[in-house]
Amino acid sequence: MPVEPDTAARRVPLSVLDLVPIAAGSDSGEALRRSIDLAQHAEALGYARYWLAEHHLNPGVAGAAPHTFLGILAASTERIRVGTAATILGNYEPLQVAEALGTVAALWPGRVDLGLGRSGFPPPDAAGPSFTPDAAPVASAVPVVPPAARRAEPTEPTTDPGPDPGNTVVDGLVVPPARPFRFDRARFALQGRLLGRVPGDAARFADDVDDLRAFFAGGYAGDGIPVTVHPAEGTDVQLWVHGSTAGESARLAGRLGLRYGANYHVAPSGVLESVEEYRAHFRPSAELDRPHVIVSVDVVVGETDAEANRLAAGYAEWVLSIREGQGAVPYPRPEDATPDDRLGAAELAAVQDRLDTRFVGSPATVVARLETLQRVTGADELLVTTITHDHERRVASYRLLAEAWGTDSATSAEAATSAEAATSAEAADDLAGSSAGVALARA
Repeated sequence: MPVEPDTAARRVPLSVLDLVPIAAGSDSGEALRRSIDLAQHAEALGYARYWLAEHHLNPGVAGAAPHTFLGILAASTERIRVGTAATILGNYEPLQVAEALGTVAALWPGRVDLGLGRSGFPPPDAAGPSFTPDAAPVASAVPVVPPAARRAEPTEPTTDPGPDPGNTVVDGLVVPPARPFRFDRARFALQGRLLGRVPGDAARFADDVDDLRAFFAGGYAGDGIPVTVHPAEGTDVQLWVHGSTAGESARLAGRLGLRYGANYHVAPSGVLESVEEYRAHFRPSAELDRPHVIVSVDVVVGETDAEANRLAAGYAEWVLSIREGQGAVPYPRPEDATPDDRLGAAELAAVQDRLDTRFVGSPATVVARLETLQRVTGADELLVTTITHDHERRVASYRLLAEAWGTDSATSAEAATSAEAATSAEAADDLAGSSAGVALARA
């Protein structure tokens, strides 16, 4: 449900989500060094947080070990909050996560965020796809297209993806339908095996979150045996839960009174229901007295709309490489990128939701779309992820956005905390009952 204009007009903090992408012609070491440089620029530009995503077995992504890289980023900056978005529980034991994040927080107190995501294998007798919906895409009804036919002219589609239900526009915000796409189950299963995933492990998510809270707060006892988890215990790590649907992650974050990260940049079709579910289940806690939401979004900013669109080239094939199951390819140069209209019909359908919800343009164009996203979701913060082949242009995109948005480098360390205090209780009450409003807006 759209919030009232006087609430929506406020400028919320902006933060950075970094996948540590590898540009075509580069390598992992260069990608990691560029992320350190970007974090330093983000701090100087006034971004409130710098968060790392977790991705494994991707040829074009070096962000496979966020807990290791987190300490390096903290040491390379001075005040910006650093964290994960998200640590995928099930890929680690909660104790390992607490010890890793606690180490960083003990050295850099007041600066560490731990975002938690749920993904994995359901119990063996569960029906449906072989992974959970909160953090992984749903396997598709779209047939696999033979590789030789994957760059067919649009007038010669290799397969018919069926009628497109079209996007819904809610108070100016594009909300696409959940479109099916093919997914490589064998590769997903291999990754799960290499990470030690087992059927049913996703069902442990709530228990794992409880354990982590106890490890940081102190007083944990397992099997009746009290233990102290150093260096985690007593540190001020800020806990978040991230989700893509109106599912268990959103409900759990609400019930526990934790901060919530809603995923518009990867799963835009479910963002409104996801936020709505979180707010509907929210209960005040020692951490938080009212709901607090950050919403992620893909952004590329250039001096002009035309320049931004040139820099954004290659995004469709990059997303397609992920959704086909091969893992993200190194991000292509604009001049080498496959034009969108050279994709086959099934390929384009598989990535259309991401193309339609990526904010690309001049500073004025992108700011207007960010304002709409914030207004419609009622977000307390916005999480921006930008990928371009050229690192300097990527840094420039964040600079142009910060200047147009009005971030303040002098107060960036306190920006996120101040946003929580500034959130209107009246707006929170309005948004908690947003189900009818969303339905009305879509009618």
